[in-house]
Amino acid sequence: MTRYVALLRGVNVGTTRLAMADLRRIVTDLGHDDAKTYLQSGNVAFGSTVRDAEKLAAGIERALADELGLTVPVLVRSGRELAAVVGGNPYAEVEDDPTRLLVAFLATPPKKSVVDALVVPGGENVSFTVTGREVFLHFPDGGYGRSKFTNAYLEKKLGVVATTRNWKSVRALAELVAG
Repeated sequence: MTRYVALLRGVNVGTTRLAMADLRRIVTDLGHDDAKTYLQSGNVAFGSTVRDAEKLAAGIERALADELGLTVPVLVRSGRELAAVVGGNPYAEVEDDPTRLLVAFLATPPKKSVVDALVVPGGENVSFTVTGREVFLHFPDGGYGRSKFTNAYLEKKLGVVATTRNWKSVRALAELVAG
């Protein structure tokens, strides 16, 4: 049994409302074990014998659509992958405020040419590092909420679905999926 985290994009931050009890039930009804949610923003850790993260994501997406009428992109990472994200943050040594560190999880690795062309919008003090299917973000002057370097900006510029979590949430999810 492998432990995974499913990260749902745009849940409970706009018009898409989803009770975490419904999310746990859906994941359990799909045959996965020990579903535990974190916060109200569409994060669920679970165990599964399925070894294909894309199949897991597609199954959760389909169940959300069929049962609740929600069209929500779902990204899945294994516990091992999430541990690598936590261990690989290039800004962890330069910033101890978890509100200034974020990770954008990407559905697929972006093309090298679009990564090379990615720039921070005019005058903002933001550092970023794209590593495979993650973008590490550092906002040394303040929060993500005032920036134009948002999840939507990354999706548009990189051409892939993304969902962003703050560093506190990333660490908590890594602990949750670790057991």
